[in-house]
Amino acid sequence: MTRVKRGYIARKRRTKIRLFASSFRGSHSRLTRTITQQKIRALVSAHRDRDKQKRNFRRLWITRINAVIREKGVSYSYSKLIHDLSKRQLLLNRKILAQIAISNRNCLYMISNEIREKVDWKEYTEII
Repeated sequence: MTRVKRGYIARKRRTKIRLFASSFRGSHSRLTRTITQQKIRALVSAHRDRDKQKRNFRRLWITRINAVIREKGVSYSYSKLIHDLSKRQLLLNRKILAQIAISNRNCLYMISNEIREKVDWKEYTEII
């Protein structure tokens, strides 16, 4: 059986992994087995935290909108605003509403007042 020399292919694979882990500390950037384990762990964390980041930003936007809406009138809340927006079929998502709430509160107040006037108030009086 002839001797197989497969030096540069394996070295190429290892150097590619080492480049990924070059910023890691200690043996996580020096030992090949540890590098592969840490690479898998890093990619799993990145995938998981992308979803977590989306959730956190949505929570932040909801909090900002709710805080600005409740400043003006205690009887009006975030959930009523979103309900009225969907009834009026206005396509404003939470990110845009939060940006409006931060940059121009009066604009958000105008939007909420316009929606409140057009929506039938009998629903709210029946609930209360």
